[in-house]
Amino acid sequence: MSNVIQFPVRPAEPDPSLDIDLYTAVDVAIRDLRDIAMRLRGDESGQAQAEQCLDMLSRALENALAVG
Repeated sequence: MSNVIQFPVRPAEPDPSLDIDLYTAVDVAIRDLRDIAMRLRGDESGQAQAEQCLDMLSRALENALAVG
């Protein structure tokens, strides 16, 4: 059984003391994974793993944004 971590509600104004927020970090990770998956074209298992991770992060970000 897996543990599901709930994203907290995003504050209206970002805290200026924070280096990066979770939404931005996930968005950047999605972009980076897309690039990594493209470079792994010769490594089928590596590419599949990157694409699965990309899909998971994309769904998590979409769900978190839909909630607020």
